[in-house]
Amino acid sequence: MHDRKPVQSWLTDMDGVLVHEGQPVPGAPEFVKRLRASGKPFLVLTNNSIYTPRDLQARLARMGLDVPEEAIWSSALATAQFLADQRPGGTAYVIGEAGLTTALHAVGYVLSDFAPDYVVLGETRTYSFEAITKAIRLINDGARFICTNPDATGPSVEGALPAAGSVAAMISKATGVEPYFVGKPNPMMMRSALNTIDAHSESTAMIGDRMDTDILCGLEAGLETILVLTGISSRAEAERYPFRPSRIVNSVADLIDEV
Repeated sequence: MHDRKPVQSWLTDMDGVLVHEGQPVPGAPEFVKRLRASGKPFLVLTNNSIYTPRDLQARLARMGLDVPEEAIWSSALATAQFLADQRPGGTAYVIGEAGLTTALHAVGYVLSDFAPDYVVLGETRTYSFEAITKAIRLINDGARFICTNPDATGPSVEGALPAAGSVAAMISKATGVEPYFVGKPNPMMMRSALNTIDAHSESTAMIGDRMDTDILCGLEAGLETILVLTGISSRAEAERYPFRPSRIVNSVADLIDEV
């Protein structure tokens, strides 16, 4: 590894890094507190497009994590920014919840099922067969296909739930059209986050718990990458990948003194 500049800004995944199964990871509240006190810019990232930043702020606060609303960056916000850059003032047919629809409204998009510029697929707790059918027909009629993130499954107390990536695969099978995924592991997610806090890749670290999304995404965006072992990927699993994180630590508790 070549020598990097000292870390001046931080990006961190949320699930598996700061919280796990509805509980704060030990040391995470102290890590966030130190981040805020340092004055260094930071963002908490999530591929989940269901919730607005305000919703997520409230959920984290209930777990003792004091994260400002403006320090949360979701795949819904990244998708909205991407569409606003690509086709300002466009129209979209959306399958998703408040996190996604609110983000699209905020950038001036009109939500419509009449010849929309885009079909935008996000996460929702209740995927509707009728809505999926509508999306398929609109894509067949020429709408461009965007998906907030490629995650195939999401966690629940009962077990895995089908997520946006699985539903996108069904729509692709029916239309022959592959979506453009905005969220991790697309480095677009990282670059949009860096731009949001006016940070530079050479002096930014990405903390994640998944090799195939967080670490890959950070690596391709040119960031220092730190794998924590409080979520999905283990140290042994990390060794199987052809790419490596800059380093591996047990948890964010090990990073408190570095902020």
